[in-house]
Amino acid sequence: MNDRVVIVTGAGAGIGLATARRFAQEGCRVASWDVKEGEPQPGGIFRKVDVANTPSVDAAVAEVVARWGGVHVLVNNAGILRDGQLIKYKERSVVGMMSDEQFDAVVAVNLKAVFTCTRAVTPHMIAGGGGVILNASSVVGLYGNFGQTNYVATKSGVIGMTKVWARELGKYGIRVNAVAPGFIATDMVKQMPEKILSAGVAHTPLGRMGQPEDIANAYWFLASDQASFITGTVLSVDGGAVTGT
Repeated sequence: MNDRVVIVTGAGAGIGLATARRFAQEGCRVASWDVKEGEPQPGGIFRKVDVANTPSVDAAVAEVVARWGGVHVLVNNAGILRDGQLIKYKERSVVGMMSDEQFDAVVAVNLKAVFTCTRAVTPHMIAGGGGVILNASSVVGLYGNFGQTNYVATKSGVIGMTKVWARELGKYGIRVNAVAPGFIATDMVKQMPEKILSAGVAHTPLGRMGQPEDIANAYWFLASDQASFITGTVLSVDGGAVTGT
């Protein structure tokens, strides 16, 4: 992996930050993107990039290619939550529902941005003789989750796109895989109510939350030559949560 050029979206914190660090430790040149401020990895760059904005993505990819000559790995990690029930019904009345804004915001970042970023880097990967695209799904994309219509729809959609792109891009030497994290101890997750945290741990056969580094290690493996015959797959890194459903 030494000197390979890697783009990690959502690299300002959590899983994205751990992933950028993991690739940097392996000698990669890492372009870390996030909508928030952040720090570059050694030998890399950090840029504020709105992955839901196509011109922003195209400009950021062009900068990476101009600086380092190409892109070898794209980790589509950026994601947001805007949870809510489809319909909240109480005493024979609708008392709440998921808004268009909640739905559209999550689709824009978690699904369309995966498409936009992948479309932007693919020509450069083809020109360079191949590459690896890694997409962030989730175990809830496999079995659903209460109050997450928008999030689950995007994470299921990412799995579908992963399988399509593996078929379309394999002839160019491009491998495409997804990682489906389970209950991971990111700052966002740690802010959940204790009742939800406890339920998540109880649902995980290994009896604990995962760490961002667990997902980073999975991304690194799938990007490496050790996974050279793996494409179109979804790797669950969830402590057995899917098994436990």
